[in-house]
Amino acid sequence: MSHQDHCPPARSSSSRRRSASAGQLRAIGLVGALAAAVITAVGCASMPSPRELDAQAAAMIKAAFRDEGIAKVDRIQQDLAQSACSSDKAPPPQVMQRIMQEAMATVKFPAAGQYLGDWREGERLAQAGRGMTWTDASADPKGNGAQCYNCHQISKAEISYGTIGPSLYQYGKLRGVTDPNSPSAEPILKYTWAKIWNSNAYMACSGMPRFGHAKLLNDEQIRHVMALLLDPKSPVNTQ
Repeated sequence: MSHQDHCPPARSSSSRRRSASAGQLRAIGLVGALAAAVITAVGCASMPSPRELDAQAAAMIKAAFRDEGIAKVDRIQQDLAQSACSSDKAPPPQVMQRIMQEAMATVKFPAAGQYLGDWREGERLAQAGRGMTWTDASADPKGNGAQCYNCHQISKAEISYGTIGPSLYQYGKLRGVTDPNSPSAEPILKYTWAKIWNSNAYMACSGMPRFGHAKLLNDEQIRHVMALLLDPKSPVNTQ
């Protein structure tokens, strides 16, 4: 038997170099993977939690504002409805129900059941958008407007109006209010008053201003807006 029968063939130097290179690459790859895993673990462990990020964002917002005239920094403080409805996730049903219940509890219905004022004043308020800015001399709502046309169609005569809210044209007529003093009209009167006072009472995440609750309008002003919507003599319901 020759020497070749029981001895493996000798490997060339180039083959040995290729094997060494492959082994080194595998070792380098393993080290790199381990290093990446360590970096990832350390990075994840050191990242702020969502709660911490929210706190940082709130601090930055607060630091960016200052009191100016009647506009105070406390305006950026959110209540339950504002915080839940400005979240990146819709509030769960139980939270929405709580928001509506708490909002309804804030509604102050008019004394002696006097819901309607002067629809002419209501139209003036609906057209006016002034109020609650830092340049206003007082936070008293008597100088404010209701700015209803920013979001709603109301009277047929006004052709410039927003559409973010539903049309209120013929609001009382479509709801069968022919005599606002009749018992049959009371449910829609109470609903409309509560909606204007605190819109969250019927829709947890309503985008409508909470005119009474936020003291944007006083009782007399709300009665005028109610008359614009519900008085059978208002052009909203006669045209």
